[in-house]
Parts: sequence; structure tokens; C-alpha cells
Amino acid sequence: MLARGLSVAEAALLLSRQFTLSRRQAHRYIEAAQTLERPVPVAEPTTAVTFKLPPSLVDAVRARAAAETTTISDLVSRALRAFLGEVGGNG
Repeated sequence: MLARGLSVAEAALLLSRQFTLSRRQAHRYIEAAQTLERPVPVAEPTTAVTFKLPPSLVDAVRARAAAETTTISDLVSRALRAFLGEVGGNG
């Protein structure tokens, strides 16, 4: 929005209306965005899946995700992509 010539106030107003935010919160988001060095990648939409695993494997996955400070979904997605031979991808 700022790159398109909008002022911070105009961008905050648009964000607050579009995403039902307070203007103060929209200002905070804009301030945070201005410190980024590059655009944030947009993650592919996700679908919930349910499957059963042995409790010991669930414990190991939870521990690994915590150790890597990531989510179980991210950890499992990366493991499945590696298993399937895919590179990259988000979520």
C-alpha cells in the first residue's frame, strides 16, 4: 500500500476496514511491515487430516517440534515433502 503511494494513515484506514482491525492495530502492522527486508511468502491453504500414530511417535514429534520452535504441522509437512522428494513449499 505504501509502495503504491498511500500514506501510513490511509493504509491504516484501509487495513482497519478490510480486516476489521482497530486503526491502532493497523498502524502497528504497517510499522512492523516497514522493517521487513523482503515480502513475507503467502502459505498454501491447508487441509486438516486425521490419522493414528503410536503414542511414542507422537511424543517424539511434539518434542522435535518444540526443540525446533515450530509447529507439528510444519514439521510433518517438511518430513512428508522430504519423503516424497519435493523441495520447498510452505506449510
